[in-house]
Amino acid sequence: MNRCTNRGKGFRTTIWAGPLLPLAPTGQDPFMSQLTAAGIDPFDESVYRAILVRRTAAPADLADDLGCSVERAARALDRLRENGLVGRLSGQRRRYAAIEPGAAVDALVRSRTDELDGVRSAAGELSRLFTAARQGDSEQIEVVHGSEALGRWFVTLQQEARDEVITLDRPPYALTTSNPVEATALSRGVRYRAVYAPEALEWPGVLGDIRELVAHGEVARVLPGLRIKLAIADRRLALMPLSLDFAAADEVRAAVIRPSALLDGLIDYWELCWREATPLGAPADDPLDEEDRQMLTLLVSGLKDEAIARQLGWSVRTMRRRISRLHGELGAANRFQAGVIAARRGLIGDAP
Repeated sequence: MNRCTNRGKGFRTTIWAGPLLPLAPTGQDPFMSQLTAAGIDPFDESVYRAILVRRTAAPADLADDLGCSVERAARALDRLRENGLVGRLSGQRRRYAAIEPGAAVDALVRSRTDELDGVRSAAGELSRLFTAARQGDSEQIEVVHGSEALGRWFVTLQQEARDEVITLDRPPYALTTSNPVEATALSRGVRYRAVYAPEALEWPGVLGDIRELVAHGEVARVLPGLRIKLAIADRRLALMPLSLDFAAADEVRAAVIRPSALLDGLIDYWELCWREATPLGAPADDPLDEEDRQMLTLLVSGLKDEAIARQLGWSVRTMRRRISRLHGELGAANRFQAGVIAARRGLIGDAP
């Protein structure tokens, strides 16, 4: 539901974030620049790049290359091995070699495609559950009409939450106002976890709203391919718009879903999205100026240069000039290294 930020009528609640990770390399090898989109953690990608250069390496070698702990490098290697990007050398304890990139990525893409097919199948099953629930107990499903009613229900859902609100958020948004209800709920101890579609970060004002809510405690992640808006309070009440067309306010319809098989299915679907999503966060005491932080945040989220420039109101040339300036300030030779250095210093996320 797009989280009502109260972008009320079509909700836009800016709900989440999490630690930012090192930037995926851009402007270099197009294969490598897409690994994050395939579900590979940006830091894991940096480990993979390093082992491609070395051909074989132990965790300690990679820790020296990347300036991180041996334990962190070892965990990254374990994940890369699970994803089929590296293999352990036989007869050599804790030494790894990179799998040929073309074959490795083909296998990785097939695996991710199978997972996304599972998500689509889950969406179809949810539709069947929804139909069955409506035909059964009418008290379990209530359909509300009009954007005003949708906005009121979204506010009510947050106000009645005692433990946690979880959401799926994507455009379009009906309004552009903030969501003070969430900030109030966060202040009284309600947890917020939100999964955003990448398109949400391009919507005017949304990124700023997310950063503000993250500063208050929201945990956010980003996942491509979100098809629905959804908000669930305390795993007992859900609100889901039945279409993403908010052009005609009176024709907006949404389902209010109480404890039922449908609600259980929606919770399972949200958990699947959460596991597949990439963390997005805002660090404290960030010495970068606001525009630099926004630019780095958008780069981490995987947006292309043109989309980032459009979001920030710059030309592509201006954006690339600012990136070059950051290279100098951080002592980095390229974007990828700038992301690693910024993350290690805690400027855009958790330090290694």
